[in-house]
Amino acid sequence: MPKGPQGQKRSGDVVGAAVMAAKIATGEIAEEIAPKRESAAAELGRKGGKARAASLSKRKRAEIAKKAAAARWRKD
Repeated sequence: MPKGPQGQKRSGDVVGAAVMAAKIATGEIAEEIAPKRESAAAELGRKGGKARAASLSKRKRAEIAKKAAAARWRKD
């Protein structure tokens, strides 16, 4: 059986898929979408970024920001 973008069950035939799409569009049935979960690495990365920013001086943060801006605008 085919699956939707977040792994939902979908009808395998064209007519069934069209009926399902129409029911979702009209609100007859609600499409079940699983909530997006964040990884533990992303959470730890945010904590690390805040800790690093707190430990840096204002002058050093400005230098890092200027270097990052120059890298973004540099033409390769």
